[in-house]
Amino acid sequence: MKVLGIRFCKVAKANDAKAIADMLGENGLGLKPTDMGESETFNGAVFPVDEQAQKGLGSWIELWPAGENMPEMTMLQIVVDDADAFAERAKSNGLDVKGPDDAHGERIYYLEGAGGLPISFQSKV
Repeated sequence: MKVLGIRFCKVAKANDAKAIADMLGENGLGLKPTDMGESETFNGAVFPVDEQAQKGLGSWIELWPAGENMPEMTMLQIVVDDADAFAERAKSNGLDVKGPDDAHGERIYYLEGAGGLPISFQSKV
């Protein structure tokens, strides 16, 4: 069992999410976002932080505007080589694992960490 990457996901008020993206972007810290297409409104930003992220395996930062189907939150996502094996280990250690859900080519499990932090771990299907 191996961790392949870490993703940080923040869903916030559109102005706040955009401000964070601007701070991380080329006119701030200099991170290069993925092209999300042209839009008059902020639709989100993804900042890959390694070459593996281009393959959906590595680490990145995601920022999204909150909306009707996407509440404000911060989430830790752990990309692993075998989500099913990680789920079995977590369950055997007494953790309350939810899932799996298969979406976007990934098998995803969920946990709630201390203080209510949403945590997911996922692998390619």
